[in-house]
Amino acid sequence: MMQQQQQQQPSMNQQQGIMPQPPNVVTSKDHLYITDMLSWNLLAMKKCHFYAGHCTDPEVKAVIDKAGQMHKQHYERILQHLQTQNQMTTQALQ
Repeated sequence: MMQQQQQQQPSMNQQQGIMPQPPNVVTSKDHLYITDMLSWNLLAMKKCHFYAGHCTDPEVKAVIDKAGQMHKQHYERILQHLQTQNQMTTQALQ
């Protein structure tokens, strides 16, 4: 039955296509989603820091710290992308 459902549903790439590069315009809906992504990663990073600080098992603490670092990297990558896009847009307008 599971195979039948998978065959009936087209894959995500077939439905929407693959976007080779981000659009030049960020809609208000896109902006809200980007803000949410930043907030989610920041919150996850803060929670990992908090729980790692209260953890007594060194192995568990290391895993939680690693998860926190991953969220920090995601947060920074999103910001870096936004800054790069902003610079490119500013240069194009000049």
